Amino acid sequence: MSDQEIVLPQQEFDIVKILVNTQSSVSINEVASRLSTDVNSLMRGIAELENMGLLMINRRSLRILELTDEGRRYLEIGLPEVRLLRVLLNCGCKPVINEVPNIAKNLGIDITTNEVNYAISVLARLGVLRVNKGVIELIDGNKYVEVNNRQNVLNMIKSVAYESEIPKELNQLIQEFLRRGIVRVKERSELILTATDKARDLFMKGLIKTSMVITALTPELIRSGDWRNVIIKRFDLSIPPPQAPIVTKHFFAEFLKFVREVFVSLGFEEVQGPHVELEFWNFDALFQAQDHPAREIHDTYFLRYPSVGKLLDNELVGRVSRTHEDGWITGSIGWGYKWDPGRAVRLVLRTQTTSVSVRTLYRRGDGEYRAFTVDRVFRPEVLDPKHSMEFHQADGIVVGENLSFKHLLGVLEALARGMGLRKVMFKPAYFPFTSPSAEGYAYHEKLGWIEFVGSGMFRPEVIMPLGIKKSRVLAFGMGIDRIAMILMNIEDIRDLFSRDINTIRNYWSNYSRFINSLFV
Repeated sequence: MSDQEIVLPQQEFDIVKILVNTQSSVSINEVASRLSTDVNSLMRGIAELENMGLLMINRRSLRILELTDEGRRYLEIGLPEVRLLRVLLNCGCKPVINEVPNIAKNLGIDITTNEVNYAISVLARLGVLRVNKGVIELIDGNKYVEVNNRQNVLNMIKSVAYESEIPKELNQLIQEFLRRGIVRVKERSELILTATDKARDLFMKGLIKTSMVITALTPELIRSGDWRNVIIKRFDLSIPPPQAPIVTKHFFAEFLKFVREVFVSLGFEEVQGPHVELEFWNFDALFQAQDHPAREIHDTYFLRYPSVGKLLDNELVGRVSRTHEDGWITGSIGWGYKWDPGRAVRLVLRTQTTSVSVRTLYRRGDGEYRAFTVDRVFRPEVLDPKHSMEFHQADGIVVGENLSFKHLLGVLEALARGMGLRKVMFKPAYFPFTSPSAEGYAYHEKLGWIEFVGSGMFRPEVIMPLGIKKSRVLAFGMGIDRIAMILMNIEDIRDLFSRDINTIRNYWSNYSRFINSLFV
């Protein structure tokens, strides 16, 4: 029986031609590159060619490097150690550690205090500098090339991401970058294509040809007679279509719903407040002094436009003002300075959900009630696996006349157990707006004791100006992102906000196991 002629669409013909003319196997990425197209557009044609016996498909796994968000940021502005050495070489001085960010700013270099501290440890290990009583001394500025090579490695990683194996000669430095969360290793599956003997034989005999292939006859083709010169594509129902991603709920969104259900089950009602907040509600109403370090620009996001808001209750402003200046009628002596109403109306991105609790107390006053909020707060941080510029807090208050510190500990223990933190303990602590205060710790099988809550009884300087005359107020705040990471074995806070379908699917199974464990 003689060989039959095979007519293929142009793209499928080109795929066979590339594979036949290549003695070895070819990756699908290389084929896509040669055809100036993307991999997804080739998948259907490759499946059909495999079904026709013209090519074979194999898979191989690659360990590849990929820059994280932090790594991409350092690629743009430079590693902290590179920037710090640039500052030291250009300033011609021996700066105190805390002065470096300001000196760098004057030199047009952006570096935070946290980055300075990390860069010092790296450069000290390399023998570039030493620190003596808080003063940075440059030992060997000639090592700039060695330090800058670290930046070159970061540039190299960007160029090999998703393409090359990890270079073995750079393994030690790459391991350091992995620990720092600058890069990550990912497993990637790659399709490898090989022409079959059948394809090679037919191609060499000229029996594989190309023509215009259509999937539907149109009136124009029929009227013109061009239908005689085209190939009408046959539908091959044996070839499965590409699978669309299965819609999956986001594991962290479901965890936040779960946390809210725990609060509601214990008699709390949810309250909400604005993300853009007045300094008054974020700080002043909490009896936080206007010269407190947490109110500086390195700890708070300030709005540029509009930069200020309004306070409508002049009596409330007067009570808070007096409390700050001389203690008013709270029994305190206050902070002993002239309170500035202009500072209180500045707009910030709220740094704590306690501002919502304070607004609730002002609105509802005395009585017996429980309120909570679960929402985002914002603080200037260097993004890494453990820190983020925005994260979730759960803040709660319990209001009543005959409440004691023991009631607070009981509520916190019930919340911890409801969230799956089985074993808890408390120790005394200090917080600016509560007294007495306590920190709560929960036991984790792998991590040991971890802090999960800060709490206390609101001071008179907080609740009396808000109009609370008879009641006591129990207050607490939880880092919900941290609790979620512990309960679901998540190591990188950025994964909580991931939109990658595979990441969401993987952590969904962690969330399901966690929920199931509550009923064991």
